[in-house]
Amino acid sequence: MECSIPEVAECDLSIPIPRGGPIYVPNMVGPSTRVSHFQTSLLSELQDLEAELSEDFSHLDISVDDLKIFTEDQLMDMALKEVFKGRENDENHPPLLDQSSSRCGEKKSKRKRSGTNNSGLDNDCIEKVEQVVRIKQKQEEDKAAVKLHSFNPDFKINEAAHKSTKTERMRTLRSTSSSRKVNTVKEHIPVQYPEVILSVEVYHNVRKGTKIQELLVLGGQMLTALRDKIFCSTDQVMHKAGQHDPSGYFLIEDVFCPDMRDPSAIDLARPILDWLRNSKEEAQKKWEYIITGELQKKQKAIMGEQSASQLPHFRSIEMQKLRFCDLSFRLGAGYLYCHQGNCTHTLVIRDMRLIHPDDVYNRALYPIITFQLKLRFQKCTVCKIFRATKITVDDKWTPQNPCYFCDECFSLLHQAEDGTALYTDFVEYDYNHD
Repeated sequence: MECSIPEVAECDLSIPIPRGGPIYVPNMVGPSTRVSHFQTSLLSELQDLEAELSEDFSHLDISVDDLKIFTEDQLMDMALKEVFKGRENDENHPPLLDQSSSRCGEKKSKRKRSGTNNSGLDNDCIEKVEQVVRIKQKQEEDKAAVKLHSFNPDFKINEAAHKSTKTERMRTLRSTSSSRKVNTVKEHIPVQYPEVILSVEVYHNVRKGTKIQELLVLGGQMLTALRDKIFCSTDQVMHKAGQHDPSGYFLIEDVFCPDMRDPSAIDLARPILDWLRNSKEEAQKKWEYIITGELQKKQKAIMGEQSASQLPHFRSIEMQKLRFCDLSFRLGAGYLYCHQGNCTHTLVIRDMRLIHPDDVYNRALYPIITFQLKLRFQKCTVCKIFRATKITVDDKWTPQNPCYFCDECFSLLHQAEDGTALYTDFVEYDYNHD
């Protein structure tokens, strides 16, 4: 069985990925859990929440008038309705006066009363209009204070146009400058709800604190699906050198997960398990040192002897027979991925959540790479154009030590026209990557 090595692993920016989730705190490790336990507890919480939201709240008097934003025309209509409503109430319910006195003074004061009513009506209108102006000013001040972008339609249009333009520009640049192969998926395997998605991080084999990849994996997927998506330059180097080793394993909690799909693969975990079985006392001491380290001496000096932490009962299950939902793990804990003999990476399951409506519902696309660290290559020190392929150390004709060369510049400086070496008092190495 041949193991295909991708030229360059890249994240697909065209795949929508919902963002969010818990805030990562360094060295914060959660308790041991399983995908099934998380799924059951979360679905139970969702059912309780739906039951609570479905209760009848009609008996509650909830007013949202204070949250409404009225236009100037609406405010003016409201003010005029209040004025005329008061006037109609005065006409329908006149004050109780003496009928004889009202008849006597009716003709004399008719015009005078008419002028008085008109003046009162004008005063009421002015008062209501001033009230409307004060309300409008208050609304403008509130809007300016909180910057309500949602009430500005121009902002939405401009933002959407800017986003679409930026997206098209990114797609254009990616299509013209990227040389990676596009993997077309010929089949669509639907993802059934509820499905759990795990966010897995892979760290550098040398710079242990540098993350090189982040992937989204389904809880029902095999561990081999994750291993096939992990990109490490060591695989490329060994493959080009003709010494590629398909063997490898994950160590998650107390379970070794070797990859035995290839007939030539070797169970790299078998020697470790044999040593644990044949050297229990030495293994126990080393385990105590791993768990407590130098802190153990200080604890014994202050608190006396304590019961030592017991060595876990390690076991081995082949990777192609395990799904993520079959394992117990801790969110935030560092696990081990080993391949090519002794190339080791730290593996962290950072997050676990239910699938979102904005997620990809095609199982064939998972695991999805959401982050990929791009490799930086050293250019030739002489021409500063082409990628370096050789390194020289203690070279007397170079401005730097060590010095990087491309094939053309190296031959011009170190070889004659017939291909013979001009001088050999330097050390030469092949340069693969940085």
